[in-house]
Amino acid sequence: MHQFDRDIALQKQDQTQFRGEVSNNWSINNIPNGGYLMAILANAMSQCSDKQATPVLTVNYLSRCDADEVRLSVEQLSQSKQFNRLQIRLIQEGREKAWAFGTFAVETDACMIDRMETSPPAIVEPEKCVAFPAMPTYTLFDQLDVRLDPSCAGWMQGNLAEQSELRGWVKFKQDRAFDIFALMLMADAFPPAVFASQGMVAWVPTLEFSVNVRKVSQTQWLQCVFRTRFITCGLLEEDGQMWDQSGELVAISRQIAQFRKTL
Repeated sequence: MHQFDRDIALQKQDQTQFRGEVSNNWSINNIPNGGYLMAILANAMSQCSDKQATPVLTVNYLSRCDADEVRLSVEQLSQSKQFNRLQIRLIQEGREKAWAFGTFAVETDACMIDRMETSPPAIVEPEKCVAFPAMPTYTLFDQLDVRLDPSCAGWMQGNLAEQSELRGWVKFKQDRAFDIFALMLMADAFPPAVFASQGMVAWVPTLEFSVNVRKVSQTQWLQCVFRTRFITCGLLEEDGQMWDQSGELVAISRQIAQFRKTL
């Protein structure tokens, strides 16, 4: 079994209650990655839904979650022929640490329309990109191969850009096919896009994170672009797109995060 599958595995207590263990294998500065937590939440919700396609998940992170045991409680909000809508609470040490709302759709063989008004990001081949280095307390990058296009990697040497944008590639270091849970993780795998213009000293904890999976990719790599356009009143947004190597849109995301220039 892949490490990721072990680390999102849950024990079902009854039809709506689960127990699990948050691992430290997917952490940034010893804080479990938000996309990893979203994957755990999505796993519980998917087990309570008879529909599995194109999930839309929005997570509110209420307080810091630690690498420790958690309890998850799922509630069915509505059910129709096309959609299941659920909400879930993640509870640790008696406190609610995260709340999420999810929509799962009935599977369909074809889209009525497949129109793209933008294209995959311009990124050089993975072999020519800059690999994000492994660091002792950044265990996420022990598990994922994240490579930035050289044109937006200057901040790693203190050369800041005018735009807060990161483009690059991502995959598991230990090969694993992408599924909806992996895509939740990958949507939060890159450093914050604001690092490109502000440097790595920025403090950027996520408040709310939304991911909409459109298609599950079968390619080895995902090519991604993340962009922040507004930093105001101590908050920023980060919009993301993930595409596969064949040019198919895989998922879109948006984060709302706090921003502080210095730690």
